[in-house]
Order: sequence, then structure tokens, then C-alpha cells
Amino acid sequence: MNGTQWLAFILVVQVIHFLGTWKLYVKAGRKAWEAAVPFYNGIVLMKIINRPWWWILLLFIPIINLLMFPVVWVETIRSFGKNKLWETWLVLLTLGFYIYYINYIEEVSYVEERSLKPRTGLGEWVSSIVFAIVAATFVHTYFIQPYVIPTGSLERTLRIGDFLFVSKFHYGARVPMTTLAAPMVHDTIPGVRKRSYLADVNPETYKKSWINKLQLPYLRLPGFQEVKKNDIVVFSLPSDTLYQFFKAEKAVKKPIDKKSNYVKRCVATPGDSLQVIDGFVHINGERLKLSDRAKVMYDYTVYSQKGVSSRLLAEEDASDFTRKYFTDILNPNQYEALGPYILGAYKNQEGKFEIITEAGGIPASVIRQLRLALTEEKPRSRVANMTREMVARLRSNPNIDSVVKTNEPQGVYRGAFPQKPNFYPWNNDNFGPIYLPEKGASVKIDYKTIPLYKKIIRDYEYNEVEVNGTTVLINGEVANSYTFKQDYYWMMGDNRDHSEDSRTWGYVPADHIVGKPVFLWMSFDNFNDGLLRWKPRWERIFTTVGGSGEPVSYRWYFVAIVIGWFVFDFFRKRKKKKNT
Repeated sequence: MNGTQWLAFILVVQVIHFLGTWKLYVKAGRKAWEAAVPFYNGIVLMKIINRPWWWILLLFIPIINLLMFPVVWVETIRSFGKNKLWETWLVLLTLGFYIYYINYIEEVSYVEERSLKPRTGLGEWVSSIVFAIVAATFVHTYFIQPYVIPTGSLERTLRIGDFLFVSKFHYGARVPMTTLAAPMVHDTIPGVRKRSYLADVNPETYKKSWINKLQLPYLRLPGFQEVKKNDIVVFSLPSDTLYQFFKAEKAVKKPIDKKSNYVKRCVATPGDSLQVIDGFVHINGERLKLSDRAKVMYDYTVYSQKGVSSRLLAEEDASDFTRKYFTDILNPNQYEALGPYILGAYKNQEGKFEIITEAGGIPASVIRQLRLALTEEKPRSRVANMTREMVARLRSNPNIDSVVKTNEPQGVYRGAFPQKPNFYPWNNDNFGPIYLPEKGASVKIDYKTIPLYKKIIRDYEYNEVEVNGTTVLINGEVANSYTFKQDYYWMMGDNRDHSEDSRTWGYVPADHIVGKPVFLWMSFDNFNDGLLRWKPRWERIFTTVGGSGEPVSYRWYFVAIVIGWFVFDFFRKRKKKKNT
């Protein structure tokens, strides 16, 4: 839906409102024409129902208005004496059209001085819950959104199990494009197994928390920052077609604001030329200087004639290495019990069983329970994922001969964007150069360059693209150049060899930007191993995401504020009770 269509829809809503309420306006002592004037009719209605004028603003805010319309319907009928429970349900279930019946059929009188206090304890409870949801939805949609890190693409800068507050006002909040959606729910309704009332007609989409109708055009509120290189950014995944994050199902086309949220580091901004050389990002010919808080990780091969032990790698907090165990006997029951901990097991030529695991290995308690006799391999070389600081410590260890960074060789294709190996044989370690499109800038288009920009032109800027031999057609016309309609960014994970990022799916459009992580309020180890195994990372709790130097925890300041508030509230209530 474009701007003109949306305006037409608003006008239709105004006509529906006028036809259903003009007699009620008259009965409330107002003029019939006041029900027909857009926005002004809302201000008058707020006076009629004895509610503050600024409620009308909430009716024009996407998502918030879905919560406020039912409230206004109920308040309207109660202003004309309709206070029974069944009448409340009737106006809700008829989506407000019960007001038409009251307007034209029933003889009602305006209750000018009606009490706004709920008549029952249940009514007061419902009223409090509704407005708590409205306030929370407003903050969640336009100011601050909680977010949890589910994957290791930014390890060790942001870790799996970090709970963040993401600011939407730094870059300017993106006004929701999807106007019909459940509040504070992203792409699916949690726990729903049967068809949802919010689903489309297609039965395959039964879990969706939104309806792909009445889409608003892209609009971003003013912010006070631009996305800069080195910023950690939350954005809507451009290539997302999943019903649910981490769950492979038949693809679904999503509105931009309902795509899965990803968090990565912005390494290139509009107008830049980017190239990855031996794993290191270069911008406009110079190697990118990262923030001192960036804990970038790469795969390294560790060599030692004495053998490289898992214990040594674990002490350095290295990750993504494998472990191999040997045993003479492994029965089917033991193999099945080891399932959650192993990558695989097989019998070698010597008749022994080899068991492969990830870096965590097999818990000692499981080994004892299964009565396994295991010995672990201590090979002379091992590949592990490490930061620069880990590598420096290993290189200073006298038991280690060398530590060498692994690189995919230049000119060898490994599935990198734009997935055209004949023209662009790129991989994660040697990629580009590639241009980051800037709004208003033009590029040359031909059969060789169109793979770089086809997704932008077709999917993000909504043109038809066709390639006939060496001829490129855009919207049916031969094209030799193209001018971009918005800015584009390049996002990469700090866990460089274990991150699916722009090197895989390409550019991130400006209209996909969600916000900026600003505060880390909770953090747990073993986050993906079940709630009972969570262990707080105390040093990370209540720290800022940005800035320089080692993060400083403000948790004790928070505890002091909370205690201070409870003490103040205790004495305030005590004084109030004494005075009464």
C-alpha cells in the first residue's frame, strides 16, 4: 500500500466513523458535522467520552491503535449508558459496529458526568492490564526493545546468552509497516499450535502474528545518529523467508518489519568500496580499524610436536574445535545415550571406536554412568577459533610450536555473494572489491555487474529485471545504468569464520535497519543447554555495549537505586498512613 492508498483508507475509516456516530454527537450536545472532520472529530469524541485529548494521537500510531480502538468503542457505548458486560463483548466482537445499532435504532441518552472508575475489581484489573500493554507496546515499538543473542556470530564481543536493550531512537524508530499484528510479538505467536485468528486464509501460515494487508509505506522518525562503521546494529534479515527463526519450513514472503532480527557489526557504509583480504576488511583501500572492544575471532591451526591438548585450548577459552575419543567397546545402548554429546562415531581399521565431539566433549558424569573407558587423542595440530589475545598467549606457551591463521585461498569460490563463481569466485576470506550503493548514486549495469545489484533493483526497489544474453532489461527497457533509491550497508559478524553475514546474502537496505544495542542487562553461560544449566556472567551484567576500554558493570548502582526506592516508598507510605 503506497501513501495515496493509505490516505484513501484513512478517509474510508472517517466515513465509517461519521455514519456510525453523528447522531450520538448530536445527543452529546455537539454538531453533526463535527463527526465528519478528520482528526477534529477525534478531539470532540475524547471530550464526549471524557478522556484526555491526547488519546487521539494513540489512534494514529500503528500497532498502538489496534489496542486503543477497542478501548474507545467501549468508552463510547458507556458514555450512552451501555454498561452491561454483554454489551461490552458485543461492541468488541462486532469490531465497533454495535455503535451503529445504538446510533440509529436505540433511544439512548448521553451520560455527561459518568464515573470513569471501573465498577468491579475485575474491571479495574482489566483496565490496568490494557493500559500497561499499551504503554509497553509503545516503548517496545518506538523506543527500546529487549533482544537476546541466540547465535555466536559476534563472539566474543557479544556472547550467546547476552540480553540487550536495543535503542530504536538512536537511528530513528522505524514506523511499523505492518499495521495488523499482535502487540509485542514479532513473526509468530508463541505456543500457538492451531490456526490463529490473525492468520491469513492460507492454512500453511497458521502461526503468523500478523496479516499482510494494509501495509504502510516505509517511514523512519528522526534520529540523532547515522549508522557508522564499527557500529553494532540490529536489522531485519534481508534474505529471511522462514516462518520461525531456526525452524526450516516452506518459505514465506514476509513484510520488512516482520523479518527475523539479526545483529552484526557494520563494516561499510553507503559510498564505500569494500574488500576482504586474507580475512581482514579493507575500506576504500585501507584496512578497517576496529573498536578496541571488538573481540574478532578467526580459525587458527595450532601446532605442537608434543601434541595439542583439549585442556590447553579450553583454558584459553578457544571454541569450535573438535575432540576425538577412542574406546574398545561401544554397544548400541551406550551409543544412543551419547547422542546429545557427539557428532558421530565409527569403527576404525584397528577395530577401535572413534567418537567425535564438539569442544565441550563428553561430561565426566556421563562417562562414569555409561562405564566407558575412553582415551582422548592429542594430535600435533588442531584448528580452533580464537581472538588475537588468545593467539598471543598460545604463541608464548613453550609447549606450542606455532599458531597459523587459516585462510581460504583467493580465487576459490565458497558460496559467497552474489553466488556467481564465473564472474565472482569469492569466499569469506578473500572477497570483493564491491561497491556499497548510496542513495542517488548511479552505477554501470551490464551482464557482468547485474549479479551484484539484481537483488537490490528487483527485491528492495521493486523493479522487474531480466537478462537476455548480454542485454539487461529493467522494467522492460534496455538498461546501461541504474540510480539507487536508498542507502545500503555491509554487516559482518566478529566471529569471522563462523558467521553468516553480508558475505553470504549481500547488502542491508536502509529500510531494514532496526536499532542500536546500547545496554547489556543480563548474561548467561550455557544459554542453549537448558534453563537449569544457565550460569550468570556477573562481569557482563549491566554493562554498556558501546564505548571504549573494558566494559564496566553498573549492577551495584542499579541495586542501590532499587533498595533506595523501596526504602523511600516504605517511609512515604508510613508517613501517609500516619497523616490519615
